[in-house]
Amino acid sequence: MPYPGSFDHQSSVNPAQLTRPGQANAAGDARALYLKLFSGEMFKGFQRNAIARDLVMKRTLKGGKSLQFIYTGRTTAEYHTPGQSILGNDQGAPPVAEKTITCDDLLISSAFVYELDEVLSHYDLRSEISRKIGYALAEKYDRLIFRALTRGARAASPITKTNFVEPGGTQIRVGTTANASDAYNAGNLVSAFYDAAAALDEKGVSMDGRVAVLNPRQYYALIQDIGTNGLINRDVQGSALQSGQGIIEIAGIKIYKSMNIPFFSQYGTKYGTGSATNPGITDPGNTGSFVSEALEDAAADVTGINNEYGEETEFANSCGLIFQREGAGCVEAISPQVQITSGDVSVIYQGDVILGRLAMGADYLNPAACVELFAGTATKPAAF
Repeated sequence: MPYPGSFDHQSSVNPAQLTRPGQANAAGDARALYLKLFSGEMFKGFQRNAIARDLVMKRTLKGGKSLQFIYTGRTTAEYHTPGQSILGNDQGAPPVAEKTITCDDLLISSAFVYELDEVLSHYDLRSEISRKIGYALAEKYDRLIFRALTRGARAASPITKTNFVEPGGTQIRVGTTANASDAYNAGNLVSAFYDAAAALDEKGVSMDGRVAVLNPRQYYALIQDIGTNGLINRDVQGSALQSGQGIIEIAGIKIYKSMNIPFFSQYGTKYGTGSATNPGITDPGNTGSFVSEALEDAAADVTGINNEYGEETEFANSCGLIFQREGAGCVEAISPQVQITSGDVSVIYQGDVILGRLAMGADYLNPAACVELFAGTATKPAAF
């Protein structure tokens, strides 16, 4: 038996010697750092899935419900007459217009974590939930921006002064038939990209920051055709085919793939029998309720939306986007962040509510920098 006051290594552990990785500086709440870990996981989940946020003009909104963007049109040059005063041109150029983007209501994704479930779970429950919350917010964020860009591709410039009208949006048909399946033809897509690049050049849009977003099947259709379309150097064709990430850019336009673009009134893909509004892809089965999801309606029908993002039927022939970063703007009143209950609330409910939230709004800015790809019809989709 050890003498009184001694420490028995065989029967107990001195609490002062325990390593508590959840404590800050070995003091206070034993879970304090775990909550910070969750916050980081949520934001990483958002960043990993949101691609549109860094591809458009993003501004932080403070002290107001909306943000104003100013358009300045072009002016003229003229020869000076000796002795004549220079008091500006007689046409009042350059003309100026504005665009206002309003913040939509608070967007949230939440879950309740029961403490006993955490104790019994063999995996990091909060970390897993945090990622899914981040994914949900990122999905909504991208979808709204891509819909705003599509709207911009159908719009005229806000600068409409006589003789100073600025270029508007561009819509380019993929293919020439009445079949929506043209959207998956690699040759048609490559031709559309070069048409889009030429149109952007003609409208004075900068080469810097030009990108395209296609759905996955379109992207992979381009990769499968690399042997004939010359998009990839012959030395790397093998690795490009195997990795599925071989297409870097076409005509100076960097390509991304996403399941969040408007695609024949769905998000990302559409299954079913081929027609003018369906590319005719067979459902691979067991796709779940979140795949081939229909576009929700816009501001008139959805509480919380304060900008115009279009209705489902208005995207019936949309099949891709090409744009430059000035094409759309996004205002953030609350950037993606996490909140979690604690203290008495956690005691009462024996668990925590984990909440991811953001407040943002999006709309097109410079229509000339927006290009919509459409297929299955010779008629350009109407503005909205």
